[in-house]
Amino acid sequence: MESSASTVAASPRPHVVLVASPGAGHLIPMAELARRLVAHHSLAATLVTFTNLSACPDAHSAVLSSLSATEVSTVALPAVSLDDLPSDAHIGTVLLELMGRSIPHLRALLRDISAAAPLAALVADLFGSTMLSLATELGVPSYIFSPINLTALAVVHNAVELNDGAASGEYRDLPDVLQLPGGVLLRREDYADEFKNSKEPIYAHVIEEGRRYRAADGFMVNTFHEMEPGNAEELKQAAEQGTFPPAYPVGPLIRPSSDEDAASPCIQWLDRQPTGSVVYVSFGSAGALSVEQTAELAAGLEDSGHRFLWVVRMPSLDGGNSSMFRGHGSDKDDEDPLAWLPEGFLERTSGRGLAVASWAPQVRVLPHPATAAFVSHCGWNSTLESVASGVPMVAWPLHSEQRTNTALLSENVGVALRPRAARAEIAAAVREVMGGEEKGRAVRLQAGELQQAAARACAPGGSSWQMLEEVAGKWKAAALGRQKQ
Repeated sequence: MESSASTVAASPRPHVVLVASPGAGHLIPMAELARRLVAHHSLAATLVTFTNLSACPDAHSAVLSSLSATEVSTVALPAVSLDDLPSDAHIGTVLLELMGRSIPHLRALLRDISAAAPLAALVADLFGSTMLSLATELGVPSYIFSPINLTALAVVHNAVELNDGAASGEYRDLPDVLQLPGGVLLRREDYADEFKNSKEPIYAHVIEEGRRYRAADGFMVNTFHEMEPGNAEELKQAAEQGTFPPAYPVGPLIRPSSDEDAASPCIQWLDRQPTGSVVYVSFGSAGALSVEQTAELAAGLEDSGHRFLWVVRMPSLDGGNSSMFRGHGSDKDDEDPLAWLPEGFLERTSGRGLAVASWAPQVRVLPHPATAAFVSHCGWNSTLESVASGVPMVAWPLHSEQRTNTALLSENVGVALRPRAARAEIAAAVREVMGGEEKGRAVRLQAGELQQAAARACAPGGSSWQMLEEVAGKWKAAALGRQKQ
């Protein structure tokens, strides 16, 4: 195993081990959680990653490098064989298998750590429910970390409850319309792909995973109470009834910016733009538009008349919208994403638009004074970065739970507009969010209010701070109690 720390024995503090599945959307918030536990809540921490499926290698390295200045240790578990899985296996299935097959390596690591320091807890990623048994073996608390929101977790809870007692092959579909507390209304088209068809193998995997969640002592969720009060209440009731573990909103957990980001040409270009004049366009580290969608978006941005900064990624040539393991820095050298833009687009928009290939320092772009709106896939990390910056969104969901996020953000939270992915509607939505007096004004005001709520939640005494302090306090008390036995 590769470790960034020479030894874990140097710290006498209770030690929490956090296991992040591959993918920037999972690694980034868990790394920030580890940092906060060490910096603010008197715990030692080790962040565990995987040698297999190292998604977005540059981003992965940057996240781990950012922890080098902290007291968070990092360990990469040895690779395990996945060669027997079908080549077209759902990515969720692959991740579940990766986590399960890595249990022996994690067991050895946990025993080494517990021999040198009091083990406080095991925190596994959403895909790591099979690892919870290790916490039982060692007699320590086990928690599931959810990098997505309470709404998505409530969907999991509803699916598990709907299929309580059902055997594999007898699972039932979620209803065509699912009403969640707080006014969140989800239609079948809003569900993540995993929940759309009970006959698909991934649906069975998700139900089995959800059942294993019940063995956890709680969920740590990357959201904050003020953003999802209704679903926080539903999951609180489920915990009181013993049907699901308690959920602790501890976010927003957002990656810190680096000094290197400030030197980016994107930031230098933004510095030359008027305040509140730029639409930022990006679909995350795993989002890939089709060639046709790329053309429609280009036309919509051009027709909108507004300044824009667009992070252009290689289009998906097979019609899919996910490139989870083809992140920043992994595009082939001879592939230029900008070459797929419509002919003459760059020339016609020169002076008011900047298109960059593959990556931009988003945590610097969103809070920049020139940035006024965000055309986004509504991945949860990007959503929270936008919320923390007070930037309203134009939603263009692509895959996974992004459709669920979009329904929440546009219909309940009120910080996003949701156009159809067509030229005229994109242009109209951009113009509305930038300067409209009705819906546009409403989302701009709500984005500003939610920005303040997010800052309060993470500040000392805020709702998320208190939740994290409560959980950390339980861990420390239990660890010290076991040490005295």
